[in-house]
Amino acid sequence: MLVPLTREKFNQLIPWIATGPQYKYCWGKFPEFLQRLLISVVAAAIILLVKVILRLDFGSIIFILGLFGAFYWLWGPVLWASIRNAKCRKYKYSGFFRGRVLDWWITEELIGKQETVNNKGELVIVENREKRINLELGDDSGFTAEFQAPLRPNHKEIVRGQMAEMLVLSNRPDLSRIEEITDIYIPNRNLWVSDYPYVQRDFFTEVSRRLRDDRDDRPRRRRRSYDDE
Repeated sequence: MLVPLTREKFNQLIPWIATGPQYKYCWGKFPEFLQRLLISVVAAAIILLVKVILRLDFGSIIFILGLFGAFYWLWGPVLWASIRNAKCRKYKYSGFFRGRVLDWWITEELIGKQETVNNKGELVIVENREKRINLELGDDSGFTAEFQAPLRPNHKEIVRGQMAEMLVLSNRPDLSRIEEITDIYIPNRNLWVSDYPYVQRDFFTEVSRRLRDDRDDRPRRRRRSYDDE
């Protein structure tokens, strides 16, 4: 089942500005925080150099730039999350997809390399690998899609045949060509499969519930379009 969504609904699912979960994701681990903090310190030092040592005075502009740079460690995650959101928001059309888990499998992916020195003083390249879950989703129309995300302990609850839902993105009004898909939601386990949390999950589950209610009520009344509500 594929239900087209209005742009208004899409804007609620993926807003311009970072949501709380997106901010938390882009905050990263301690090394990422240290990197942002270093950038903030360097930015503040440059402004101090221009203002005090070089004695160049640009009025309030320098103060604003200095304040902005000094707090990059805090607002940086908002910027990067908003950029990621913008990559999805560039698509003109979206739809709500409901299908089934056709298959799933586990892979181990290379996510980075790190150079280090062993006890003998030799340069060693260490590969950072991560286990990922791969899902193949589809519906009765023949549409299929594959999705990959970092493996989490609760993914053991996923089985073939489970209902799965997601947001699909396209540049075609009829959604005949799907360009991108987002987080996978398994309703009967209230389980999300994703890396970056693109959609506002509370709103997505509300859309899911309303569509299920609409389907259940279909024999008793004329079906309403979700986008007309």
